[in-house]
Amino acid sequence: MRFSKNTLKNGLRVITVSLPNLESATVTVWVKTGSRMEENRVAGISHFLEHMVFKGSKKRPTAKEIAEEVDAIGGEFNAATNKDWTNFYIKARAGNLSTAFDVLADMVLNPILAEEEIEREKGVIVEEIRMYEDTPMFRIGDVYEQLAFGKTPLGRDIIGSEKTVTGLKKDDFVRYRNKYYYPENMLLTVAGGVDEKQVLALAGQHLGQLKKAARSVSQPLAFKKQQKKAQVKLHSKKKEQAHFILGFLAEGRKYKGKLIQAVLASILGGGMSSRLFSEVRERRGLAYSVRTSVERYEDTGYIGTYAGVDVARIDEAIKVTLNEHYKLASGEAPISAKELKKAKEYIKGHLALSLEDTKDINYFFADQELYLPRIETPEAIFKGIDKVTIEEVIAEAKKIFRPEKLNLAIIGPYGRPERFQRLLK
Repeated sequence: MRFSKNTLKNGLRVITVSLPNLESATVTVWVKTGSRMEENRVAGISHFLEHMVFKGSKKRPTAKEIAEEVDAIGGEFNAATNKDWTNFYIKARAGNLSTAFDVLADMVLNPILAEEEIEREKGVIVEEIRMYEDTPMFRIGDVYEQLAFGKTPLGRDIIGSEKTVTGLKKDDFVRYRNKYYYPENMLLTVAGGVDEKQVLALAGQHLGQLKKAARSVSQPLAFKKQQKKAQVKLHSKKKEQAHFILGFLAEGRKYKGKLIQAVLASILGGGMSSRLFSEVRERRGLAYSVRTSVERYEDTGYIGTYAGVDVARIDEAIKVTLNEHYKLASGEAPISAKELKKAKEYIKGHLALSLEDTKDINYFFADQELYLPRIETPEAIFKGIDKVTIEEVIAEAKKIFRPEKLNLAIIGPYGRPERFQRLLK
């Protein structure tokens, strides 16, 4: 998959992925800031600002006017906030690329931030917070990261708290935008039925007026590992099902062995024939859903296994899950050549399928451009995965699956966490 990278005069980077056979295209604006960049007092402002961009802009003063213009070209638009980035996108027919640029740039660069809209949206976000609280499958990830990353910006919930959200004022949004919304700290990605010249012309027209930063953009505080032993966090809640994530601290985005760790995670819980799915669900009937994945930030990450289980059998589920990790690391359950090949093809297949969506193509290239020294194409990543050996996977398992890197987060109707702490010894 070919791509081109250019930089506008104001410092804004532009990545174009031209796919002439497609009739659609996705335009995405990225800002290299998220919840880990926030001060405690305004926790959740990155996510709140994401909402406010849709509430009215200079050319289109109301949310309805923005929505009507996107609907008029049959497009879709949305945004997302992570702990270290925020993005905004419009996906539409390639023939309507100019309109997509115009609407998206106007929204992101010229939001009105009306005080009455801010006050109204506070109620919306409070209900969103409560929705996540009542949805353990989504909430468990936040509980896990609170445990793994502690009282650091990475340990805070992206959405903030009811207290911080309801305390935000217009001036807070203005200061935050002035601090992070600069071309040097932003990125434009466009993928689909477009060509480079067309994209650069539209980018210059609609985003070229962004002014350079008056000073260097602030960088997040580096995460420093303080953990010395296995940790447990219990979020007690009366539910018919218990949810947990059992994970081990690992490295950040720039780690050279990340493809090896991806294969390791795939072997453990990457599909319906993986070790954990076979043992936890198929053989023992302990869970409907069980999966292992790798989460990475700029300076840290983790390999975590999620499962939703019967509240009365959670002890068994945790023991089995942990045992599968240690058996792989110790060599008690060797990796066969067949199993290694299957894990590799699982990763490559899922990546290939995701890259059939222009929105996901933008994610693929933006994540690398924002945080890595250079961009690798999907083909290069496929080759890297093919090179992974059994010995390398076992070495990673031995290095990562250690008690002093272990964290267990649980949501369920339990009184005290001590019973679960004992399971980890």
